[in-house]
Amino acid sequence: MKSSRFSALQFKVLKRGAIFVGCVLLFGYLLSHSNLFASLNKDWIDLHIRNNGLFGIGYFILIASVATAFGAPRQLLAFLGGYAFGFVNGSILSTLAATLGCAITFHTARYLVRPLIKRKYSHKTQRVNDFLCEQPILKTVIIRLLPVGSNVVTNLVAGVTNIKARYFISGSALGYLPQMLVFALMGKGVVVLSGWKISVSIILFVISSFLSLRLYKQYKAARQLDTESDPLDTPTSATTQ
Repeated sequence: MKSSRFSALQFKVLKRGAIFVGCVLLFGYLLSHSNLFASLNKDWIDLHIRNNGLFGIGYFILIASVATAFGAPRQLLAFLGGYAFGFVNGSILSTLAATLGCAITFHTARYLVRPLIKRKYSHKTQRVNDFLCEQPILKTVIIRLLPVGSNVVTNLVAGVTNIKARYFISGSALGYLPQMLVFALMGKGVVVLSGWKISVSIILFVISSFLSLRLYKQYKAARQLDTESDPLDTPTSATTQ
């Protein structure tokens, strides 16, 4: 029974991951070749982001952090970061932006809308609180590595738990990084029309998904976690984690 549930989770992760990778690649193609994004093309990115020094970096971080705080897929922002700044810088800047977005949502829930979040997600809040009460950094990394669940809901719910902000935010940053590297490489591959970079990024995404699943399975077995009460099991899109 447990094996079948884990197989179902594997299928869900791979299916949603494949759909999202396809959507990102389609977006990259349209960004590079279509008039649909005439106001957001290479020239616009060169003028306002890539070749605009510290202002361009700050502009990207501001837009990306606010976007992730409101639910934009962080993988898409990593793709745009790689497109604008290259693999290394794009990975670093997009991870920083996603982490800031996480902090914004977390603190908004903790200090501004705590009663609303507790009322709306009362059962989920208790499950997440129980899950994160021990080894919060490691468990947050596990949540972020698995491409399932909603990033915004996770941030909101965590904000009203007893977890300390520094543990959740630092764990999120560590958990974000692997996929940000993958999608920044994909964005760099699109901008230079490099088939091997795109192919490597897809392979790395598949590998990272399998590794995250194995890590979760091992941790779950060690702790005898019940999938039915798993805080990661949400009905929302996998691509926003």
